[in-house]
This record gives sequence, structure tokens and C-alpha cells, in this order.
Amino acid sequence: MVPPSWNERGRVREFEEALALSGQPTAVAVSILDVCQPATDVGTDSYAHWALTHFLLDGHHKLEAAANTGRPLQLLTLLSVGDSLASVDQVERIPSLLAQAATSRRS
Repeated sequence: MVPPSWNERGRVREFEEALALSGQPTAVAVSILDVCQPATDVGTDSYAHWALTHFLLDGHHKLEAAANTGRPLQLLTLLSVGDSLASVDQVERIPSLLAQAATSRRS
């Protein structure tokens, strides 16, 4: 994301108004998944740290407008498997992990 000061104020205001009248707008990002171990070491148990990182390509004005108004914003993300520090099997688990409630997510 770019600093909000880089966004054109008029364009942000246009999206703020549009958010009040329309459905959920979409921003576009490319993402990587990094899986690193161990995140912590507690005795004989160690846990993997999964980091799904999004790099916003389009939608900077929409994102600021959504933040300003408290409205939801949909994110269309293209996950780069080749640039991720995760196996193909781990990447394939992402949809089922994201479908779980946030408090019950475990890798």
C-alpha cells in the first residue's frame, strides 16, 4: 500500500460516495505464502508460522475510502506459488484454512 498522502483526495472522496451507494468494491493484489518453522519452541512442540502477505496492485484509493468509511472491501488476490516459501501442498490448503473461524485456524 502507498502512503495515503500519495492518493488523490478527489478520487478517494468519489470512492467514499460510491461505497455508500453500491455493493462491495474490489481491490487487486499479488500474494505470497511463507511457511517458516519453528515459530515458537515449547518443549518438544514446535509450530509453523504461516504468513500470507498481500501486495496491493490496484485499489489504493478504494482501500483508503473503505478505511475512512468503515465499509468492507473485497480483495482479489493472485497467489504466486513460485515466489512463496511454501510447498504446493501448503498453498493448496489456503482455501480450507481461510474458511475456518479465525480463532480455530491451525496449520
